[in-house]
Amino acid sequence: MTRESRASGLTELARFGFGALQRADEQLSELAGLVGLERDEALRGAERAADPDEALDGLVKVARRDADIVGAVLRDAHGRTVAWRLLGASRGFAGFYLRRPASFGELARIGWRLPDGDGMRRALLAAVGAQEGFAATADESAWVALRVAYREQLARIAAFDLLAPDAVEAVKPVSEALADAAGAALEASLAVARSRVSTGAAGAGAFPRDEVERTRLAIIGMGKAGARELNYVSDVDVIFVGGAAEGAELTESRALDIAHRLAVQTMHGICEMEVEPPLWEVDPNLRPEGKQGALVRSLGSHLAYYDRWAHTWEFQALLKARPLAGDRELGEAYVAGTQPLVWESAGREGFVDSVQRMRERVTDNIPAADVPYQLKLGPGGIRDVEFTVQLIQLVHGVSDASIRRRGTLDAIDALVAEGYVGRRDGATFARDYRVLRLLEHRLQLEGLSRTHLMPRSEEGLRALARSSGLADTAARVQGLWEEIKREVREIHVRLFYRPLLTAVAALPEEERSLTTDEAHARLAAIGFHDPNGALRHIRALTSGLSRKASIQRHLMPVMLLWFADGVDPDRGLLSYRRISERLGDTPWFLRMLRDSSGAAEGLTKMLSGSRYIGDLMEWIPESVAWLGAPEQLRPRSGTVLRAEARAIQDRHAGLEDAMAAVRALRRREMLRTAMGAVLGAITIEELSLALTTIAEVTIQATLRAVRREIVPPDDASLEFAVIGMGRFGGAELGFGSDADVLYVYRAQGVDPTRANELATRIVSEVRRVSEDLRLPLDLDADLRPEGRSGPIVRSLDAYAEYYRRWSVSWEAQALLRARGIAGSADLVDDFTALADEIRYPAQIDVSALREIKRIKARVEKERMPRQVDPTLHLKLGPGGLSDVEWLVQLLQLQHAHAVPGLRTTSTLGALSAASAAGLVPEVAARRLAEAWRLAARLRSANTLYSGDTSDVLPVDRRALDGLGRMLEYPPHSATRVQEDWLRASRRARRDFEKLFYG
Repeated sequence: MTRESRASGLTELARFGFGALQRADEQLSELAGLVGLERDEALRGAERAADPDEALDGLVKVARRDADIVGAVLRDAHGRTVAWRLLGASRGFAGFYLRRPASFGELARIGWRLPDGDGMRRALLAAVGAQEGFAATADESAWVALRVAYREQLARIAAFDLLAPDAVEAVKPVSEALADAAGAALEASLAVARSRVSTGAAGAGAFPRDEVERTRLAIIGMGKAGARELNYVSDVDVIFVGGAAEGAELTESRALDIAHRLAVQTMHGICEMEVEPPLWEVDPNLRPEGKQGALVRSLGSHLAYYDRWAHTWEFQALLKARPLAGDRELGEAYVAGTQPLVWESAGREGFVDSVQRMRERVTDNIPAADVPYQLKLGPGGIRDVEFTVQLIQLVHGVSDASIRRRGTLDAIDALVAEGYVGRRDGATFARDYRVLRLLEHRLQLEGLSRTHLMPRSEEGLRALARSSGLADTAARVQGLWEEIKREVREIHVRLFYRPLLTAVAALPEEERSLTTDEAHARLAAIGFHDPNGALRHIRALTSGLSRKASIQRHLMPVMLLWFADGVDPDRGLLSYRRISERLGDTPWFLRMLRDSSGAAEGLTKMLSGSRYIGDLMEWIPESVAWLGAPEQLRPRSGTVLRAEARAIQDRHAGLEDAMAAVRALRRREMLRTAMGAVLGAITIEELSLALTTIAEVTIQATLRAVRREIVPPDDASLEFAVIGMGRFGGAELGFGSDADVLYVYRAQGVDPTRANELATRIVSEVRRVSEDLRLPLDLDADLRPEGRSGPIVRSLDAYAEYYRRWSVSWEAQALLRARGIAGSADLVDDFTALADEIRYPAQIDVSALREIKRIKARVEKERMPRQVDPTLHLKLGPGGLSDVEWLVQLLQLQHAHAVPGLRTTSTLGALSAASAAGLVPEVAARRLAEAWRLAARLRSANTLYSGDTSDVLPVDRRALDGLGRMLEYPPHSATRVQEDWLRASRRARRDFEKLFYG
């Protein structure tokens, strides 16, 4: 060959789509020589191959084994077209023909029509020599013959698929043919199994042939096999039903033993390793009790199980059940007995949870790196389409038998015909589903392997584009897929949520609207406990001709989707309606929600998950604007808040006006912090600091306003201060925490009696004007000397005298978290110095330590509320906040004089210092800190969820799930939340007892 002709040949190869031109040129010459054809003749048809390089490589390898067969196929115009298309789309078939070159000759005899189910069944039964249900041989050669014959039928289906003028439209008949082929394979494998079981071949065991003949076994197809929408390589979900033939002298127990052996051998023939590789996985795990249940049950046993024990999801799985192989009459009886239960499942308790779990399984267990490539399980993928259609069927199929269809495409057609889905949406959804399935088929055909991942390479995408016929470049097929993913999500919203609007508002709609009852059922199915109330709210929000109502109609479908994903959809929708009404025609509100999906989704998450936020937002609806600017969800610094509080007092001379503004500031900042916490914008440490800062600023502003009102200029030298105690002093506040305080004054030139009178009036007025019925601020002074029996306020000298002469161990312990909050800085410094003398003694009496331990035990016993499980009490229960704090405080009393790091009001700071000083083992310190943090987070989450303060972990599953969502657990983690707390508290308690009492 001249250099010019060689260059021309390479150019032609490039035009045909070859990539490795030099190698292709060499292989083409070899192929032509092996089969006795001219290069041009051998190359005809290559231009239509998805991957010409792979196709040529496969042809050469097969020709090396049997050049005559390959030559005969390439001389046949139709055979040549099939060969290039099939091997160009499937390395898996190239491998099959390399193992079985004789089967390659069948390509010249493949017609233009799909093989029908009956024909494939006859062909596969003939391959194993089946007569009267028994194969001619029971040895491994029967399995080999079955698998070879199956793959020859599969090649006929693939050839039709690849040559179809419209591959998208061919998806449905191809999927049906694949399901029929699977049924034929199972039928042939069952025939081999009967021979093996009746002869005892290969150690399979032996039963008399007449007993095997009288044993009935039906193989029920589930999932895609049952719905006749199977892939090229997919798990085939089955359920086995066995029994004795009518009138047979065979006990049920004996028949089930034989049926079990038949089922095992049938699966063996399909999916166990033999000379010819397995076909696909036979999965029987949808049977009653799953892997733990009997492989084969009688019909009566199946029906009894479904009647008494089955979970809702098991009925939903039965939606696609269909007799696939074996005893047809028994299979039909099984379907007839179970189908009514499918359509009653929507009314069963737990239906909503089951539906939600179905939604979660769409993306469960997908490695994060695979999510962008997941064609089946990823967002906008195949499972999203199937879930949407199945859910609408389950909701409305209860009363409408016309939509009870197994297949997804058939179901879409029925839903359109009956008006549950608009014609345009139905057509688009069906088209998108077909395209997704086509891509899946081509990916599985390539290696004859089970995969749902889009190619990650340019070459893989280009081959997929060519084999599917959907595009001509890698970029375009990628773009098409991305577009379909977005559209599937949008159509899901349109199909499931938008029709709800037509049930409650007079909207122009070309299709039949849902009736009120149908809308009620649909709302109940997605998690609304009060569908009637939800319909009223939707009607109020979307009815009318105003621009506001028009925007709400566009927003509502997707917001209903997000509300349904939340913990309490009813509460969320009610709060949203109230906020919308409060904001009225405010232009920015709906515009922000419309233009920022993040803001709208965040709002629904908060309103459905937190009563605390919903209640505050109704009073501060302008806070919704913060969702449009993430930085607005971060706590504001103490410096900024103090400056604002001082500006408030400069503007408001009167006490009442000033305090109204201070209370508004506190509510606003508490709401900001709550929103940031629920949306994950702040950590638990930032949360505690933010809440403490808000309380400090509030008390400081309150004290200034009250002092200005009460203390006359002549008594201005009176010093007054507020000391934070407990968790407030430790800067460890959570939502719902009290603000523990002490009040102290110093006369400084004021008559002592007059000073005490003024200080008492200050305290009284501070407590009065700080009250807030909407968001209570409890200034708790019970940690003062003598507790509730002692005076509410004392002078610094009175404190000093009391502590030095009369204080008991618990009062010294209480001072460990004393910290100046507001008032005179000099007075705070002097009080702190006094406290240091008491709380950091050079030596502590053994009797005092013993008293602290005695009090701790008494507190656990006497203060634990009756009828509360102590293990669920986050504060007083074993391993709770109290255990960790008392242990730390005991160590501080004993060692803070010598260990400077222990001189802190922070519980975790002191615990860390104790660990560093070797007073607490590192592992124990870590466990104690973990339990303390978790208890603190759960306490705050409890308040945010319910709007009420409680120290008890709820037992209600819905509430526990709500707490879990705030702590960033996945949905439906109620059990996990409880177990994590019990585990953490149990470990902390062990360490506490060892260190505190030991």
